[in-house]
Amino acid sequence: MNESNSCDIAREKVNLETSQIAWKELQRFFAGGVAVFVSPELDLVDVAYQFSIDNKDQVASWMQNNQVALVSDQQAITWLEADADVWAVVVKPWVLVQE
Repeated sequence: MNESNSCDIAREKVNLETSQIAWKELQRFFAGGVAVFVSPELDLVDVAYQFSIDNKDQVASWMQNNQVALVSDQQAITWLEADADVWAVVVKPWVLVQE
């Protein structure tokens, strides 16, 4: 299997593990400091894939541009009060979340 095929398979696996979920179901991950906000301008699957292959340079770039960050207290409160559903995917130990 070449590198391109294994990359495609890994991305497809991440895509299949992505789903909508009520933010209130993710509160324990927020409390544990492992809920990561992904800006709506980014592709959640691509971000999760970059996390899964430990692409530190790309993740650092997103963080510097405020496109990826730990979910803030204000975001968590807003989503909880709105009973919001979010898109989420687990890339251990992180739970990536997008509105």
